[in-house]
Amino acid sequence: RPAQFQLAAPLTVALSPTSLPRDLPAPLPFSETRERETRLNPRTSIASRSETLYRSTTAREEAALRAATPREADAALRRLQDAPPGALTVYVLPESSSLLPQGVDVYVGRHRSALVRAAPGLAALRARLQQVMHIMSFTDASISAALSDRVPASQLGPDAGRHFKSSLGYEITFSLLNPDPKSHDVHWDIEDAVGRYVQPLLDKLSFVANFSVASQILYYAVLGVTPRFDKDSSSFLLSAHSLPHVINPVEARLGSSAASLYPVLNFLLYVPERSHSPLYIQDKDGALVGTNAFHSPRWGGIMVYNVEGPAAPQASRPLRVDVDMVRVMEVFLAQLRLLFGISREVPPPEFLLESPGNEGLADWELDRLLWARTVENIATVSTTLTSLAQLLDKIGNIVIKDDVASEVYRAVVAVESAMEELALGRLDSAFQASKEAVTSSERAFFDPSLLHLLYFPDDQKFAIYIPLFLPMAVPILLSLAKMLREAKQSKKDPAKTD
Repeated sequence: RPAQFQLAAPLTVALSPTSLPRDLPAPLPFSETRERETRLNPRTSIASRSETLYRSTTAREEAALRAATPREADAALRRLQDAPPGALTVYVLPESSSLLPQGVDVYVGRHRSALVRAAPGLAALRARLQQVMHIMSFTDASISAALSDRVPASQLGPDAGRHFKSSLGYEITFSLLNPDPKSHDVHWDIEDAVGRYVQPLLDKLSFVANFSVASQILYYAVLGVTPRFDKDSSSFLLSAHSLPHVINPVEARLGSSAASLYPVLNFLLYVPERSHSPLYIQDKDGALVGTNAFHSPRWGGIMVYNVEGPAAPQASRPLRVDVDMVRVMEVFLAQLRLLFGISREVPPPEFLLESPGNEGLADWELDRLLWARTVENIATVSTTLTSLAQLLDKIGNIVIKDDVASEVYRAVVAVESAMEELALGRLDSAFQASKEAVTSSERAFFDPSLLHLLYFPDDQKFAIYIPLFLPMAVPILLSLAKMLREAKQSKKDPAKTD
């Protein structure tokens, strides 16, 4: 049957007494609801409902809005908020407010709130609120990317196939590749770097999935492509079309991911050998890539870390190299965000978006990820249970154990709960229910008792067993026939008795 995802995004608009539009339809507080439906394909649609509550700011909120900078105001308002995941609060400032810099009409902070300069009328304010929701909440594009298996490729954006699919866990591996240890003695403090830059982001994502982090140093691991020497710059270049050929030879040295239960994210730091230094990456237009790094969708990223220039002095070998982990982790964190689908919409010029800071992820960015992952999990459960039902219909004599049946029932109940919670705007409980549904559906689908190889159609049974039993059955049948003939003969000619 057609699947309709009903998504509700609660929005609270707090208006100060000096920022009230002239044409408010009712005294504060009042609510309004806007609904729209987007059809992704003939069998899947998204019904979006925006529930907006207009109210007056409190005295404590007014005090927080008198802060010196928007960042300080955002931090102070965070302590006053009790907004659950998925809910947003917009504070409307007077047009003459000096809290927002010149030319900035909207400030999006690190949490679940935004500061908006007042508009002369309600229609203009609503237009600004729509822009804020487009930046901070789910969009048709983000939900379509989560449902990429059900949506035609023509409707998907360029980033739809870049991020990893939703999973209950991920394994992250950081690898230092030193192909020339005789020339370079490379040291990296990966443990401290992970603790300072990666772990805060993973802690914030712990609600989404489980993570494990590992690191390794590989010696004599070279790229699969020989770089081209450029005389003008006295350097070596890797062109964009050769980058796909770099990964496969290196991946063979990384350790097999076949034994992993979860997807593996690979981040490689490559120190070029002395004979190929310095090494730079070119983009499709021939320009040098500023980060000297590239990423592969649903696999990971590689960064080239040069330690010697074209005219390096003849120093003692091996040359000790201490990796600047700040520069490296900035690149790897940006790639990690891309691989998880945590990408920001391009804001209008009058928008100011605060950097997520040390946590690497703003609260509203986490909400956008939860929207997409919840919808993706529900679609995954639907596909899994449909495939299981088709398998059971195909094999008539299959045996369904009680524990398998209970997992199927549990998955159905959990996915229905996730849909209901989504429609009510309760994002955290909806996501948790969708995770439980995925777990139960996979347990049922991959149960060893449901392997189709354990069950055979009747024609295959005859084909297998007749050659085995026919040689034994022939003498038995002949003996039975002989006994029947003798029994009939004895009835016709009864024995004479003296």
